[in-house]
Amino acid sequence: MNLPGILITGVSGFVGGRLADSIDSEVYRVVGVTRGAVSKSYPLIEIASLSDLPAPEVFFDGIEVVVHAAARVHVMNASEGDPLTAFRDVNVKGTLNLARKAAAAGVKRFIFISSIKVNGEHTATGQFFSSHDTSSPEDFYGISKHEAEQGLRELAAETGMEVVVIRPPLVYGPGVKGNFASMINLVARGLPLPLGAVYNKRSLVALDNLVDLIITCIAHPGAANQTFLVSDGEDLSTTQLLKGVADAMGKPSRLIPVPASILQFGATLLGKKAVAQRLLGSLQVDISHTQKCLNWTPPLTVKQGLQRCFPNHQD
Repeated sequence: MNLPGILITGVSGFVGGRLADSIDSEVYRVVGVTRGAVSKSYPLIEIASLSDLPAPEVFFDGIEVVVHAAARVHVMNASEGDPLTAFRDVNVKGTLNLARKAAAAGVKRFIFISSIKVNGEHTATGQFFSSHDTSSPEDFYGISKHEAEQGLRELAAETGMEVVVIRPPLVYGPGVKGNFASMINLVARGLPLPLGAVYNKRSLVALDNLVDLIITCIAHPGAANQTFLVSDGEDLSTTQLLKGVADAMGKPSRLIPVPASILQFGATLLGKKAVAQRLLGSLQVDISHTQKCLNWTPPLTVKQGLQRCFPNHQD
């Protein structure tokens, strides 16, 4: 019996790799797409870029669903004269090239891993982003994801291929990189941090919660042509998050209760307003549409998600 094929881009990455490893091989046939040589238990197609794909009859042979997790997330070369163009080349042009060829090959559903940055960078206290908000991206990455979403919706209307958009906030889990990894390193070193009195609220999503939602969207009839926000369903202050990380690591949390107003003032003087916004500002998402439409609940609590970041720690 021929199993339905799932093509996943970015399988060497944080989300795509975990997703591909989590899909039941007795239900779906996974094909991974990567830009570099990696060792996996499923077939791989190595490409140079999303703008230069193999022939559709080879690339999409037996594929019913594409999950597009590959993306340009950071500016790799700070000397680039036009970083927005660099983001657009991958996140917009590359995405739409992949999607057009998928539609032409008869792919039924295209799942696009976007970003909450399409909604914006922060929310006011007690306010939540929703899937029905007017988009308000601020940085190059968010702008490129927004433009890709727009192009995908136009393509869906033209071709009938179903498009599913998922916008995660910060994703954490085993092997996480970036700002979350830096925070883990600070806690692990036992350094005292002046973040013991921050009362913001931020939505996060555990990697396995995000993966569970993506898998749900592969076949759920209610997912077609929908936009879903995702989180753990438990919003934390920066202070609570640092304490949670320390607990998961089995380390003491050394947090000094410095008022957020003083931290904000100091960050402004040092030219670190963006860093302060991430640490002190709020960003909350409303996942009620996702839960209702898909009858979905995050399988992991925040505590369980943080514990999975440190599998070697035993209580």
